[in-house]
Amino acid sequence: MQDVLTVSRLNAEVRQLLEKGFGSVMLVGEVSNFAAPSSGHWYFTLKDERAQVRCAMFRNANQRARVRPANGVQVMVRAKLTLYEPRGDYQLIAEHIEEAGAGLLQQRYEQLKMQLAAAGLFAQEHKQPLPENVRTLGVITSPSGAAIRDVLAVLRRRDPAMRVIIYPTAVQGERAATEIRQALATAVRRNEVDALLLTRGGGSLEDLWCFNDEALAHDIYQCPIPIISAVGHEIDFTISDFVADVRAPTPSAAAEQISQDQQQWLERIQYLNQRSQRALERYLVQIRQRQQTLQARLQQQHPQRQLLQQSQRADDALRRAQQALSYRLQHHKAQLNGLLQRLPAVHPQRELLRQQQNLKQQQQRLQQAMQRLLKQQRQRLADASRAAQLVSPLNTLDRGYAIARKDDGSVVRSAEQIASGEELELHLANGKRRIRGV
Repeated sequence: MQDVLTVSRLNAEVRQLLEKGFGSVMLVGEVSNFAAPSSGHWYFTLKDERAQVRCAMFRNANQRARVRPANGVQVMVRAKLTLYEPRGDYQLIAEHIEEAGAGLLQQRYEQLKMQLAAAGLFAQEHKQPLPENVRTLGVITSPSGAAIRDVLAVLRRRDPAMRVIIYPTAVQGERAATEIRQALATAVRRNEVDALLLTRGGGSLEDLWCFNDEALAHDIYQCPIPIISAVGHEIDFTISDFVADVRAPTPSAAAEQISQDQQQWLERIQYLNQRSQRALERYLVQIRQRQQTLQARLQQQHPQRQLLQQSQRADDALRRAQQALSYRLQHHKAQLNGLLQRLPAVHPQRELLRQQQNLKQQQQRLQQAMQRLLKQQRQRLADASRAAQLVSPLNTLDRGYAIARKDDGSVVRSAEQIASGEELELHLANGKRRIRGV
């Protein structure tokens, strides 16, 4: 015999069947019969051209909703299918609601994101690092938008020396994606910037949709210039953000990231100044050491020392000349003695006269040679004496200077070396005197 069910039990089983069998569903429809009683819950009907379904969205869910339903508005709802037992009607318990257009765009966005990620356009190894020192920045944005004003304000504060080139374009609307691609192509063709900033201010998904263009994503991926993307607010993400080399949460943050703080430059200049100062100090130490070396060499080449050396060389030259003359004189005497010894054996008067004349000539040449040699040696000695006289300290003494020496022979170079009452020997140009220190 078949069991007999009550209406309540039937509705309960149908409700369980609906909830377990369908789970969450997504549907699009037009809102009608919207009601928001004091309980905070929302009640409305979703309909299309041929059907309708009742919906409820309880307060704990609708408090998170970004869109408040209104009659006649197309919405997308994520809901669970259930049965309202008191009336025996099935209905939807909405968990999430948004405008239908935004919801479809979100689906398209997620699909494109997955497609480009699979194609490798988001790969980290393809991304270029930003230059450490950007001197010229290209900005692709609307020249009248708030984003460019924020970027320029930050750059004026942090890095006023940075040159900014704006590639103007629409950043919203049907033609925006095409104009952005054209601006990007212009920047690449001109090749006049170190980095590119693709930016605009915040907005809805529809407002930012031009930055989700697939063709634009491929252009960004192939761009040889490093690109930083700063589209919308911190919570907004576009396809351009994922493809770009660097993503910044806001236009101002992008300007902060790509510029160098003036304070860092000042600290760098101070550091270089300190290094220059230390290098100069090392150079001065080297100069002092060089000066000390030259002073030591100068003392070794003192005029008095040079005079003594020249005098010694003159004595050596005179001694060698005397030795040479003595040797030649002895040689000629030996020759003369040999001839005199041979004379008695040969004796002819004519030969004797000839030999006497020859001897006389030899004596004359010897005497002339000795005179010439003595004259040369005297001239060399006179030249050496004149050279020594030129560098002699006696010339300085002739001009009125004097040299003070202590009893131990040391030269007094400063007044601090003289004790009170100490006797000194004063060397003047024409003599010496003893004096007593005061």
